[in-house]
Amino acid sequence: MFHLKNTLAVLVLGPMFNVLNILILRNYFMNSVPGSLVESARMDGAGDFTIFLRIILPLTTPVLASIGLFTALFYWNDWWTAMLYVERERLFPLQYVLYQILSSVTVAANIVNNVATLNMPKETLKLAMTVVSIGPIILAYPFVQRYFVKGITLGAVKG
Repeated sequence: MFHLKNTLAVLVLGPMFNVLNILILRNYFMNSVPGSLVESARMDGAGDFTIFLRIILPLTTPVLASIGLFTALFYWNDWWTAMLYVERERLFPLQYVLYQILSSVTVAANIVNNVATLNMPKETLKLAMTVVSIGPIILAYPFVQRYFVKGITLGAVKG
């Protein structure tokens, strides 16, 4: 119907709308943004778009950083969508390629173990794949962490 199979759009659009992230954002907007700020901006003549961009958005950087980190982790770890909808190897994400390698090594190890008494190094490969797959997330986390610290100190009262 939408002709998304074997396109990059199926990898991006499929998991984009996560209900949990929407609930987290709604809850944060309802409970952490003071209504008096919105009311005072409205009394000063600000429109809805201005209120959102200049008042609400700066106050919500911690939750936006959290949702961004959740979304990045989900996209980074998603191999299931590629397994279902993608057949072109050039569109395979890294996690699906690692899944294929692990599956082929497991099958090869079972065949070798049935024929000979050799033990294939499956655990070593799993640990190496873990290091490869977690590396970029570990490098990205410090850039997002500053928004968490900024958000904690944003509502603090100077003593």
